[in-house]
Amino acid sequence: MGGEQNRNPHRICFAKRTRTFTQPATPLNKPLENPTKPDGASRPFNLSSQAFEPGAVAGERYHGERFGCSGGNTMPPLSWDEAPAGAKSFAVTLHDLDAPTGSGFWHWVAYDLPAATTGLPGGKDGTVLPGGAKEGNTDLGTPGFFGPCPPPGRQHRYVYTVHALDVTHLPAAADDSPAMVGFIIWQHELARATLMFKVGPR
Repeated sequence: MGGEQNRNPHRICFAKRTRTFTQPATPLNKPLENPTKPDGASRPFNLSSQAFEPGAVAGERYHGERFGCSGGNTMPPLSWDEAPAGAKSFAVTLHDLDAPTGSGFWHWVAYDLPAATTGLPGGKDGTVLPGGAKEGNTDLGTPGFFGPCPPPGRQHRYVYTVHALDVTHLPAAADDSPAMVGFIIWQHELARATLMFKVGPR
């Protein structure tokens, strides 16, 4: 009764549109068990502290002092080595893996640490940052250091992470959420090293 067009007068063709998303090999909030340098060097990118060993229960000095906690709100000293040669800056974060939010809790975010940085001294209410470094917002909605404070009767895992980045200045805005800053960090991350510790129960 007619050509192809007449046999199917309501035929509609849609052009296929595709979008490509690259997923991180490991989520930012999950510690790497054995973080290694991208160039395959024998020694891994490493983060440590003189305050406690990996996996240890941190003393009250390193607990927060808000929401019912009465710790010293002290950040431990951190040091790192064997960063990838191409690192142009570092970011350092503190994250509560077990906070009852569905996505943990960001306690501290700092970035734009110069490439020559190999550690932070720590101290009461945070740490002295090298020149040019910035603090991002925590999940409290403001910049600054918020020490660990799990709910009563609970023990939580906390992770310090140092991220080696391929940019000198992270393209983050001052009002970005910690999740957004974390996403931008992931986009520029060459390698990371982690230090997990525990706090609680209290």
